[in-house]
Amino acid sequence: MTDADSVKSAAAWIEETFGHLDVLVNNAGISVENRAPVTEVTADQMRRTYETNVFGVVTVTNTLLPLLRRAEGARIVNVSSMLGSLSMAADPRDRFPHGPASKTAINALTVMWASVLREEGIKVNSADPGYVATDLNHHSGNSTVQQGAEIIVTLATLAQDGPTGTFQAASSTRPW
Repeated sequence: MTDADSVKSAAAWIEETFGHLDVLVNNAGISVENRAPVTEVTADQMRRTYETNVFGVVTVTNTLLPLLRRAEGARIVNVSSMLGSLSMAADPRDRFPHGPASKTAINALTVMWASVLREEGIKVNSADPGYVATDLNHHSGNSTVQQGAEIIVTLATLAQDGPTGTFQAASSTRPW
């Protein structure tokens, strides 16, 4: 994700093999900050996280966009987190007030891409898979990878009249 030449090489392979791309799922996720409060995060930690979680997603998405435009009804799903919700973070009753700012940035990019690509029929949405047991959280999550993937698959296979520019969890729409 962070190596533009590698992304271009992948795009060339997809073009040669398939000619187009129907679905792009951006599932980048590292956390150099370790959920520390923003008052304890260094600029270097945040920069390293953004390099993968945000700039890598921009590189992949914009490089693959020509292939998505060739598909009929392409979909882009950006994997986010409830921790990326500004509304939830601003709520003093929220039990997770320290989310990764990079996921908030992904949500903003989702809205921007959805707006620009709406007329082309490409739907762009953010997915919150929930607290999934993965290497990122030392498998402490309360849902399986399969359960977390359900909302991603739902958004990747939306009907033409489905939503775009939304932030969805399995059971509800998340607030921005």
